[in-house]
Amino acid sequence: MSRLLTIWDVVPFSKLGSEGKDAVNESDEGAGRAVRPKRADARRNEETLLNAAAAIFVTSGVEAPIRDIAAKAGVGTATIYRHFPTRADLIIAVYRHQVEALAQAGPALLATSATPHAALGRWIDLFVDFLVTKHGLAAVLQSDDPCFDPLHSYFLERLEPVCTELLDAAAGSSEIRSGLDAYELMRGVGGLCAGAGNNPRYDARRLAQLLIAGLRRPH
Repeated sequence: MSRLLTIWDVVPFSKLGSEGKDAVNESDEGAGRAVRPKRADARRNEETLLNAAAAIFVTSGVEAPIRDIAAKAGVGTATIYRHFPTRADLIIAVYRHQVEALAQAGPALLATSATPHAALGRWIDLFVDFLVTKHGLAAVLQSDDPCFDPLHSYFLERLEPVCTELLDAAAGSSEIRSGLDAYELMRGVGGLCAGAGNNPRYDARRLAQLLIAGLRRPH
């Protein structure tokens, strides 16, 4: 059985653009100071922490002990707290990092897939992976904590245009009809993922792919 595609197969963390890094490091903006770009090694170190945290969140949830994240990253807990003073800071940074990778995967898939429709299908796979596998991160959208409120807007602002680009490309190649709404599609896929849970007989990815296949124009 072939290994499932992951975001990092499409956009390795070392290739993430400045937009994603700036989204994680905004602490100086409120003080009216220009945000200085981080050194390449500092960015790599932070991305290692974010990837380690994302992996631990998948297996243990966003309330996982910080020491587990530190061990996964091969650093001490003090290093985690130096980068992310609170758990909320870490969750927000990981969430933005994952969303940014998903956003950048869209153009990468368009450039490398056989057809735009194939790129759309592969991107929806990644979208489902984010919503289901990383359910702890996706759940922060429903959190009552006000510090997470901006994440919903960020999620839509980064991903809706990417989905629109994929739909437009597939329509432009006459694979699907034009005029499909990205927000509606994302909400529909999200609804399919909401029923996943731990039911082994329910495969949200398969259902999402049936949905994408159904968008094809009849031959």
